[in-house]
Amino acid sequence: MYSTELETTDIRDELIGRFFRYVAIESQSNTASASLPSSPGQLELARQLGQELRELGVEDVVIDEHAIVTGVKRGNQPGAPRIGFIAHLDTVDVGLSPVIRPQIIRFEGEDLCLNPQKDIWLRVAEHPEIRNWRGSDIIVGDGTSVLGADNKAAIAVIMTLLSRLEISQPRGDIFVAFIPDEEIGLLGAKALDLNRFPCEFAYTIDCCELGEVVVENFNAASGEIVFTGVSAHPMSAKGVLVNPLLMALDFVSHFERSETPECTQKREGYFWFKDLVANESKARLKVMIRDFDKAAFDTRKQRIADVADRIAKQYPSGTVRYQVADTYHNIADYLQDDNRPAELLFNALDRLGVEKKLTPMRGGTDGAALCARGLPTPNFFTGAHNFHSRFEFLPVPAFQKSYETALMICILAAESTAGTRGC
Repeated sequence: MYSTELETTDIRDELIGRFFRYVAIESQSNTASASLPSSPGQLELARQLGQELRELGVEDVVIDEHAIVTGVKRGNQPGAPRIGFIAHLDTVDVGLSPVIRPQIIRFEGEDLCLNPQKDIWLRVAEHPEIRNWRGSDIIVGDGTSVLGADNKAAIAVIMTLLSRLEISQPRGDIFVAFIPDEEIGLLGAKALDLNRFPCEFAYTIDCCELGEVVVENFNAASGEIVFTGVSAHPMSAKGVLVNPLLMALDFVSHFERSETPECTQKREGYFWFKDLVANESKARLKVMIRDFDKAAFDTRKQRIADVADRIAKQYPSGTVRYQVADTYHNIADYLQDDNRPAELLFNALDRLGVEKKLTPMRGGTDGAALCARGLPTPNFFTGAHNFHSRFEFLPVPAFQKSYETALMICILAAESTAGTRGC
């Protein structure tokens, strides 16, 4: 695939150059905003990507009012599957600076100084996973922000792929979508017009270290329980006052502490009571519900209803209302009907000699929302570590392997149709 060292160097430089260009645009999503996109930087980035796509010969480029960018690189092999690649425009807001200042540091085994002025260091003892990259160039921030490899490394991978696909290289149509506000509820994936993205299956590039693959994730739901009490002056409260705060606390007491995020791991589900606002008349309690198993997930949702009924009976002069809505679903349930994308991904990693690390994701990706809409969409690595952290880092060799994986998927998809070998 890479016949000369110069070719590999050129790809490396393009990936890094694009990544630095994209992270220069501030695009944190904003949970306080009711608009889509939730921040103006996402629309700015969308417009830049749209212009670059047109310059690369991508057809049918559309940027809609929600900053959703779509386009297609036409194929040349009839019958080859139509494949999609997806990345999100937003970076996460974890209370750090929205300004990202990337830098490349050669790692030789020692602690990395990210910011000498502020004395911020990436310590090897605290992040031992970096030891695997001794002798490699590492992209880091300056310790005042996330790095933004989640998900601008993926944007760079996809744009480099489109720029490097040779006209003569056998392939089917390659669709792309860049979408906003993944970090605050997969909002862009839910709003994506699939008529503009008519691929047979797709891939998100939105997880961590080299070889990491996601073909299963949590089923997710969110719930709100509203407790309405009866207010009364304390001097005449006996037998009259119903405290909605105590109603909410009694509700939570019916759930085991062992079934919380801090007490679970791997495929274990949980309830996460994460917000309670109350006054003397009303209390609102919010909960997140997660489980890999569909039947157990449904049981957890029913548990909310059952406990709400119990609290209502316990406080007959008060009221309890609840609502539970699904947020996203397990990718695995949808890949059972069409496993082609997972098989292609596994074959691509095998061809590249990359060990696959199947990761049951205790969260969701845009692919989870798209699977629920009928588009099989597994997920593979960008190569980065420590997402959502000031110590996020991106080994350049792993970054390159993410690109190579995307390219190999396109090549193998065409081979499976033509019955040819080689690239």
